[in-house]
Amino acid sequence: MLSIPDVAILGGLALLLFGPERLPKIARDAGRVMRDLQNTSQAFMREIERAADVEEDDARAEEFRQAEAEAQAFTAGADVLEGEPPAIEAAESPAEEPQARTPEHGDEEPTPTQKPVS
Repeated sequence: MLSIPDVAILGGLALLLFGPERLPKIARDAGRVMRDLQNTSQAFMREIERAADVEEDDARAEEFRQAEAEAQAFTAGADVLEGEPPAIEAAESPAEEPQARTPEHGDEEPTPTQKPVS
């Protein structure tokens, strides 16, 4: 940042170099250039922010599509579960274990799969 004495020195040099007739026009042109530079810089920053917002919107839209697909898959699975599942009921009932043969009178000792007669 320039101090007040620095600005005074630069103003005096500009007055000596360009003269009192051309100095106001040069100052106006310098002001226009500075304004254009500032406008261009701000436009560039707005464009960068807009591009970042578009990327965020795209990411949010993709997350939404994935969540919607998961919800549809979940809903489709819930529709299947609302009906009676015929195969599941049969599988859930306890299976009967095969009965071991009991030895008849005069048969040999029971094998390990057979239960002894009491």
